[in-house]
Amino acid sequence: MKSKKSRQRKDGAARSFIEKRHSSGYVSFSLDMLMAETGLSRIAARNQLLRLEDRLVRPSPRLPFFLIVPAEYRSLGAPPMEWWLDDYLRWLKCPYYVGLLTAASIYGSSPQAIQETQVIVSTSQRNLSIGRIRVRFFKKAALSRSMTQSVDGSYAPLTIGTIETTCMDLVRYMHRLGGVERVKETIAPLVKQLKATRLLQTLDVENEVPVAQRFGFVLDALNANSLAETIMTWLPHPLRNVSLCPHSQVSKIHVDKKWKVITNWSDK
Repeated sequence: MKSKKSRQRKDGAARSFIEKRHSSGYVSFSLDMLMAETGLSRIAARNQLLRLEDRLVRPSPRLPFFLIVPAEYRSLGAPPMEWWLDDYLRWLKCPYYVGLLTAASIYGSSPQAIQETQVIVSTSQRNLSIGRIRVRFFKKAALSRSMTQSVDGSYAPLTIGTIETTCMDLVRYMHRLGGVERVKETIAPLVKQLKATRLLQTLDVENEVPVAQRFGFVLDALNANSLAETIMTWLPHPLRNVSLCPHSQVSKIHVDKKWKVITNWSDK
């Protein structure tokens, strides 16, 4: 028969585990991790977590993965995204990188306020809404080829697309980001950071001719002619016509002779 002292240790096992994990700098854990560390059964672990629910939140109500919410972030409803996103997606075994408008803002371009974190993933994921935090996922089947790097100075590990990958993705997903104009104004402040050698590497690994055509067209429109010519030398010839922004309605069709891009964009 278990002693009273042993039962008390078991009763406070989840609380002790959470406090230890938080003091070590982590704000996330899975139910299986808690059970392995404490020896609690699944039912006992769940019951103890229910008594601590004012300190915890789950990214998805369907999944046994928990976030520890420090007191200073209770009003936000969750700890900052960059503290736990990598742990969460690794637990899901879902390759990812932070991209699009979120990555652009990290690189110094944020012409419009963005109210969500945009993340590129290899498999379909449900968007997250936790308190005031929003995470929106974009599926990219060929994600494993994309060039990425770590975010410098991040509280926890966080992977981001390189600046060249980010710009190509902005063009790839422009129809889901507010259209051509928003993508153009987001890329504009990043042009000086783009490097021709890295751009060629990105074109090689992504290997998407229509996206490259659109990207070259955008760079020409931004007077980044040298970078645009780098793309032109990479492209196969002759080029086939592609629409600038797939899925968008245009009132007047015009084909750019150089890039073979179908557009009604008049800025060029």
